[in-house]
Amino acid sequence: MASLSRTRRSQVTNYWPGFVDALSSLLLCIIFLLSLFMLTQFFLGQEIQGKDTAMTKLNSQIAQLTEMLQLERSNNTDLQGNLATLQATLATTTDQRDKLQGQIATLGTGTSDKDAQIAGLSSDLAKQKDLSADAAAQVALLNQQLSALRTQLGALEQALNASEANAEQSKTQIADLGQRLNLALAQRVQDLSQYRSDFFGRLRKILEGRTDVQVVGDRFVFQSEVLFPPGDATISDQGKSALDKLAGAVKQLQSEIPPDINWVLRIDGHTDKRPINTPEFPSNWELSAARAIAVTKYLAANGVSEQHLVAAGFGDSRPIDPGDTDAAYAKNRRIEFKLTDG
Repeated sequence: MASLSRTRRSQVTNYWPGFVDALSSLLLCIIFLLSLFMLTQFFLGQEIQGKDTAMTKLNSQIAQLTEMLQLERSNNTDLQGNLATLQATLATTTDQRDKLQGQIATLGTGTSDKDAQIAGLSSDLAKQKDLSADAAAQVALLNQQLSALRTQLGALEQALNASEANAEQSKTQIADLGQRLNLALAQRVQDLSQYRSDFFGRLRKILEGRTDVQVVGDRFVFQSEVLFPPGDATISDQGKSALDKLAGAVKQLQSEIPPDINWVLRIDGHTDKRPINTPEFPSNWELSAARAIAVTKYLAANGVSEQHLVAAGFGDSRPIDPGDTDAAYAKNRRIEFKLTDG
C-alpha cells in the first residue's frame, strides 16, 4: 500500500512540468502575436501618416486651383465687359464716321455758299471798322461832356456849401421863430383859459341854485333828465329852457374871443350801463351820440357858430359812479360841456 501510494504521488507530480512548458509556449505565442501586432500598427501608422500628408497637399492644391478658377472667371467677366464696351464704342465710332462722311459730302456741295458767306462776313467786318471809328468819335465827345459835367458838379458843390451856410442861418432863425411861436401859443392858451374861466363863471351865475347841473373839473355836467325824456333823444321843454341860457352865454363868449384863437365847445353824451335795444337806438352808443347831436343842433339853431361845436357819444364807457344803484345810474346819464382849444 505504501509503495502504491508512492507510485501514485510520483505519477501526479509528473504533470506539472508539462503544464509549465505549455504555458511558456502559450506566452511565447502571445508575445509573438503582440510583437507582430505592434509591427503591423507601426507600419500602418506610417502608411496612414503618409496618406494624411498627401491628402493635405492635395487639399492645398485643390484650394489653389479653386482660387485660380475664380480668378479666371473674374478675368473672363471683365473681358466680356470690355468686349461689350468696345463693341458699343465701335458702333458709336461707326455712326460718327457715317455722320462725318455725310457732313463732308454736304460741305463739298456747299462750298459756293461758304464763299458767299465769307464775302458777306468781310463786308460786315468793313462796316464794323467804320462803326468803330464812329464809336471812337462818340467816346471823345462823351469825354468832353464828362469834363463839362465835372465842372458843373464843382459849381453845384460850391452852391451846396453856400446853401448849407444859409441853412445854418435858417435853423437859427427857425429856432427863434419857434420860441416866438411857443410864446404866442402859450399866450393863446392863457387867453383861452381866461375866457374859459369867464365862461364858467357866467354859467355858474346862470345855473346857480340848480342841483341837476354840476361842475366836474373843467366840464359842466347836465343830468340827462334835465334835457331829455327817458330813453329818448328829443329835447324836452325844460331842456330847451336850460339850453337857451347856455346858448346866450356861448354867443356872448363867441363875440369876445378873438378870431385868431381856435376854440370849440365839446358836447359829450353818456348813458348808464343798462342796455337799450329799440329800433331807433340799438345800443347805448346810438342813444348817447343822438343826444349829443341833438344838443349841438339846438345850440347851432340858436346862434352858436357850428365851427365851434363838436358832438361825441361815449355810451356807458366812461361812468362817473361805477355803482349799480339808481343814484349811480342817474349820475352816469349825463350831457357834458367842455370848452377847449380847436
